[in-house]
Amino acid sequence: MLKLKYLYENYDLAKSALKNWEYDTETLDDCLQHFRISSNAVYPFLWQGNMRFLRLSPASEKIENNLKGELEFLCYLQSRSYPAVIPVASNSGDLVVTLDSIWGKYYASVFKGADGNCIEDTDCNDHIVYTYGKALGQLHMLSAEYSPKIRKWTYRDVLLWIGKTLEKYHAPNKMLVELAEVQQALDVLPQTNDSFGLVHYDFEPDNVFWDETNQCCTVIDFEDGMYHFFLLDLEQALNALLENIPADRKSIAKTTFLRGYQSVKMLEPDYAEKLKLMRRFCNLYSYARLIRCIDEEYPNEPEWMVRLREKLHSKIVSLESSVTG
Repeated sequence: MLKLKYLYENYDLAKSALKNWEYDTETLDDCLQHFRISSNAVYPFLWQGNMRFLRLSPASEKIENNLKGELEFLCYLQSRSYPAVIPVASNSGDLVVTLDSIWGKYYASVFKGADGNCIEDTDCNDHIVYTYGKALGQLHMLSAEYSPKIRKWTYRDVLLWIGKTLEKYHAPNKMLVELAEVQQALDVLPQTNDSFGLVHYDFEPDNVFWDETNQCCTVIDFEDGMYHFFLLDLEQALNALLENIPADRKSIAKTTFLRGYQSVKMLEPDYAEKLKLMRRFCNLYSYARLIRCIDEEYPNEPEWMVRLREKLHSKIVSLESSVTG
């Protein structure tokens, strides 16, 4: 998540960025009002009546090679006919445009809209959940064959960033102990083409769209991807999916998702135990991002920001409590 100071809309910045792409001028102002901001600012717009999305990322919050590596991977997936969000090149042919604006340095990219509805807005019936699991298995199979020109960061790079963040923002010592234990446990796991590669990281029901017409899942938001164990995606996807499923359907939904995944990619015999380690990594990463996000306070914070800060602080406390020691 971005630092709170970046969570304000900036229509002028969006319009300045869109000078690098084609768009329908008559609908622009109305479309931009439907923006959302979390880990990036995303502004919808139309081109020839088709929905597209402008993504703006403050350079101080991002690693340029991670963004470029993401877009290279998306182009690879497109070449392999995998249904993922499609990036749109700028008028100059660039997939990532660097903006030196009066608001600072930003990275801009544009993507075509995905067909269908995000899975969390469906009834999550067995067919959808099975296809959702299968889509993750297919993604991992393609990732195992992928040879990048621009390599995104690895889990060890992420752990190094987490360590620096924990120290900078004076996290409790038990979080540093947890970091050391998680790194040690990950480092001893064998890295093979079957188990390790470029993962999505946010393969959750709000980032996967169910296309009823084509009976398939289309995946968006690959930005947080990293080189990690494929089980990380499995843990994130299952954890988020089961949050959206009624208690009496959780068991069958989990089984159905795993059947879909295993229809294209086998799971390791001891995967269940390894998922617990993946959850510890995810919790650490979330914790570090959250303490960084809310550290600074700003003059005259609006009520929504105060409430959000309180909500995120509660999540921080919960994550700390989940770590013993």
